Amino acid sequence: MQTIPLALLAAMLLTGAAAAGPVEDADEAYRRGDYQTALRLAEPLADGGDRAAQFRLGVMYEQGKSVPQDYTEAANWYRRSADQGYGQGQNNLGNL
Repeated sequence: MQTIPLALLAAMLLTGAAAAGPVEDADEAYRRGDYQTALRLAEPLADGGDRAAQFRLGVMYEQGKSVPQDYTEAANWYRRSADQGYGQGQNNLGNL
């Protein structure tokens, strides 16, 4: 198990720094309203099978954010996410 040096841990806590991954970066871009960046970050992850990124693309297609609004494409991405057991994907697929 790798440990984080105490000084680095303290600096992270004091600055609020957190280790975020590509999906979190895409979600943050989406929350900021930067839909182009969210799409650019989420698309390759979704194509690679990341269920959270697939869900994010479903939302973008359902709402027409940086892509044409397309409920069929939204359902496709939600289903891919849902088939991997992702609860939000299952929920949105059911609601759609």
